[in-house]
Amino acid sequence: MSKKGLGEIAGVSTNTVHRYETGKITPSEENLQRLATSLDFPVQFLSGSDVDQPRRDNASFRGLASKTNVVMDAALASGTLAYIFDDWISTRYNSIELDLPEFSANVDPQLAAVFLRQHWQLGEKPIENMIHLLEAKGIKVFSLAENNKDIDAFSVWRNDIPYVFLNRFKSAERSRYDAAHELCHLCLHKHGGASADKKNSPIEKDAQAFAGAFLMPEADIRSTVNTSVYSIDDLLKYKKRWRVSAVALAYRLLEVGVIKSSRSRSFYVEMSRRGWLKNEPNEIPREQSSLWQQIIDDLRENGIAKSDIASLTGVPVQELESLLFGLANMLTIDGEGVRTPSRRPNLRLVE
Repeated sequence: MSKKGLGEIAGVSTNTVHRYETGKITPSEENLQRLATSLDFPVQFLSGSDVDQPRRDNASFRGLASKTNVVMDAALASGTLAYIFDDWISTRYNSIELDLPEFSANVDPQLAAVFLRQHWQLGEKPIENMIHLLEAKGIKVFSLAENNKDIDAFSVWRNDIPYVFLNRFKSAERSRYDAAHELCHLCLHKHGGASADKKNSPIEKDAQAFAGAFLMPEADIRSTVNTSVYSIDDLLKYKKRWRVSAVALAYRLLEVGVIKSSRSRSFYVEMSRRGWLKNEPNEIPREQSSLWQQIIDDLRENGIAKSDIASLTGVPVQELESLLFGLANMLTIDGEGVRTPSRRPNLRLVE
């Protein structure tokens, strides 16, 4: 929403909105309530302390070339709300220790993918769940709201803690690839930011190469796929193993030399004709967060509803649901204060 649009809805001038934002003047109680109503945010949030905000210069966006500053700022605002929620969670639960080596930016990205797999003792086997893997290594993973649908994903470091934000409205295969893409930025381009050349960014090419090598190791490709990949229907058969899109698999097969460029081009043309560049058949189940599931289960057992969290943090309920892959819908208490039983999570309360 522009300053002018917000001013019109809230009944104040554009200049007044600007002066509110810059801190030159403080809204009256009446105007503060108008702003809260217009934005559907509590007065508590607008009148609270300053909040930590991710910046464009230290965030890495997937497909940066097609993103405007307005689109990136909207996504970064989700990061601000995630920081607030995560800070509140950190007062109740221990964080998982970070296990993420930092590579030199000069390291070949495919080689870095091999090194990271070795460090995490993954071998050559396919990765079952990217979100679970990132969380197990101490990386905080959140989802983006639907109004950020133009953002595939972005990652950012905050106080030596890595965060990844994924668009859960894209295909499940694409989301896995986005997660691996952002993993590259975290370990190869720490604090690289969005200031790189938008038209031909070398760090985006690095992330593309890293993601393919990390999700589809060359040794596993060669031992599984033979040269009888004659049609895109063959791609559908093989893609199930690595849980990636047929498009990504075709590119990786070309990269490791299993298919030639002429066949890769014909695959791409045929997939485009069938509409697979946007939606492919045989989509895999969407990955969900394991960490947030366990925390939500524990909060629920302790009688804490999402409305309680919203009240304590100032983050509206709908924003919490957007950040937590929709899992916050489970944060309710059924009946007249009777808690619904759930499994005991493997977490320890701090307080």
